[in-house]
Amino acid sequence: MLKALLALHIAAGIAGILLGTAAVAVRKGGQLHAKAGTGFLVSMLTLGITASILEPFRTPRPGSPLVGVFVCYFVLTSWVAARRRDGTAGWFERAAAVVALGTGALMLWGGLGGSTPTPAGRGPVFFLAGLCLLAGSLDLRVVLRGRLTAGERIRRHLWRMCFAFFIATGSFFLGQQKVMPVAVRGSPILFVLAFAPFAVMLFWLVRLRFTKAVARLKLRISSTTPPGLPASPVTMET
Repeated sequence: MLKALLALHIAAGIAGILLGTAAVAVRKGGQLHAKAGTGFLVSMLTLGITASILEPFRTPRPGSPLVGVFVCYFVLTSWVAARRRDGTAGWFERAAAVVALGTGALMLWGGLGGSTPTPAGRGPVFFLAGLCLLAGSLDLRVVLRGRLTAGERIRRHLWRMCFAFFIATGSFFLGQQKVMPVAVRGSPILFVLAFAPFAVMLFWLVRLRFTKAVARLKLRISSTTPPGLPASPVTMET
């Protein structure tokens, strides 16, 4: 059974990388983007669930099943943010806040107690715990406000999905170098591929911010143009 779960886990990770790449490459908001995103959701949920089952049986030192919960949380909250176009917050956001804050607290407690060591020490544990607590705090903020604006909803979808994508790329390109040809092990290309989702996230966050600033500028110029005068060239579409 463990071997079958491991095979499913590996297949889900590969599918997640391919579908995540497809979602990044196609036009945002289109049908292909939605289908690739849903496929990415299914593959990452499979990856997270199987990771939660397999981690306690890992040798030589068992891992924590919280890693799988962490993966499922980020990809689910990102997907729901994209699907819920009215931006309202409901029971899902309340449950997400509880899961994120609880997972972050357990990770922090485990890191302080030394029960969740990693090959790189306790640093990654504290980083993930802090990220969980931050995400849970943002969930709680959404619950208290009751609604997200369109820009907030897109940013929520973007950074959470890109982080889930990084879990897949980082786990493969950095964590599985032993199965790769000797010539590419430790290559900078693997690090570029692993951290590429963060570059995508930064690009779109900057683009969204820039587009919003340009829209405000156009609005101000249009409102100050006297009647009868032609519109400023700045307001023309490029």
